[in-house]
Amino acid sequence: MSSNDATGELVTEERRFLLRLARDSIRFGLRHRTPLVPETAKLPPALAAPRATFVTLKKNGALRGCVGSLEARFPLAVDVARNAYWAAFRDIRFRAVEESELDDLQIEISLLTAPEPVSHSTEADLLRQLRPGLDGLILQEGGRRGTFLPSVWTSLPEPEEFIRQLKIKAGFPPDHWSEAMEAFRYRTERLTDEEEWE
Repeated sequence: MSSNDATGELVTEERRFLLRLARDSIRFGLRHRTPLVPETAKLPPALAAPRATFVTLKKNGALRGCVGSLEARFPLAVDVARNAYWAAFRDIRFRAVEESELDDLQIEISLLTAPEPVSHSTEADLLRQLRPGLDGLILQEGGRRGTFLPSVWTSLPEPEEFIRQLKIKAGFPPDHWSEAMEAFRYRTERLTDEEEWE
């Protein structure tokens, strides 16, 4: 699993830039059916460095789309613009966002630290090591993989249910476990669109 090249916290103006960029990429996508591509040569180093992100869209508090990357493959600003577009138009769980919805969308960006393997011998051992509210978790085995961001702890606060639902998301039966199951954890820096107006 690739590591993220940059994990430092962003300054206020960089955070606001990314939030505006996410919304602009959705607006651009409505007209051109492709994500906005920021000019990385003009970006500050923190926004041009490779970083993995997730973009979550909500409307009236309900999930409207969420797409992200677990490895740092693109410059941070590019990753945000791509994931905002994909969350709006390519999340298969939802119909594509329409222009009339744009002003009602709440945007949240999660910047991921590099995933770290969690050494465990059993599922109970993994449960003991989890830090509710802090850890994002990746479970993978064979060709299946799923992740929950740390924000999911607000709706699934019990570690047992957190892992149970994550296994379902990854395509495993809820009671599945094997010695081949790998676990990785990460943390996130969250950006919410309320910051644009502070």
